[in-house]
Amino acid sequence: MNAAEVSERVAVVRQRIIDAGGLHVELVAVTKTFDETSWLAAREAGVDGVGENYAQELVAKAQHVPLEMRPPVHFIGQLQSNKVKSLTEIVDVWQSVDRTSLIDEISRRSPSKPPRIYVQVNTTMELGKGGCDPEATATVVAHAARNGAIVEGLMTVGPTDGDTARTRAAFRLLRSIAHDLGVGGLSMGMTNDLEIAVEEGSTLVRVGSAIFGSRSAA
Repeated sequence: MNAAEVSERVAVVRQRIIDAGGLHVELVAVTKTFDETSWLAAREAGVDGVGENYAQELVAKAQHVPLEMRPPVHFIGQLQSNKVKSLTEIVDVWQSVDRTSLIDEISRRSPSKPPRIYVQVNTTMELGKGGCDPEATATVVAHAARNGAIVEGLMTVGPTDGDTARTRAAFRLLRSIAHDLGVGGLSMGMTNDLEIAVEEGSTLVRVGSAIFGSRSAA
């Protein structure tokens, strides 16, 4: 992993964010399928966190990076409740929380400090995609609050086909739900749609290929 090249690409991404009108937008570098040196390069480049999609891969990387050298770790993939135990001491922010049972497990496994979460909403209503139904968001957010979790915001993934109009509509819906619930954070936008996300109010974008290049299939 070329740290200097990663830093250059992070600077380009941050400029894209600024050009889209984002002044205080966090940048999480998506490091899935890249080895643990991606965490170190991302930290050196000054990103706000790294994002991982797969529990087993995350655990393996954490074994090679001392705690004091890790950037904040965000879990952003679909998560099974039985994987939570192995991740509790590694994950700083849970970004793909989409059901009350998962909140219960994360809270149960985090007795020493309240977990920081984003509630994932399926704003495109695509089958097989993670996220709760938009109409269920209030229930999930309220359940998280009752269980002592810190709800930092809502999270969504744009439409699989990348259609610009559908992407904007999905992000606009998330912003509307967050406004209605009084939730501040909006985690939306990736490499190909971050400008639309920032225009629609994103406070955190999750970017992988624009920082690390193309990845192998996982």
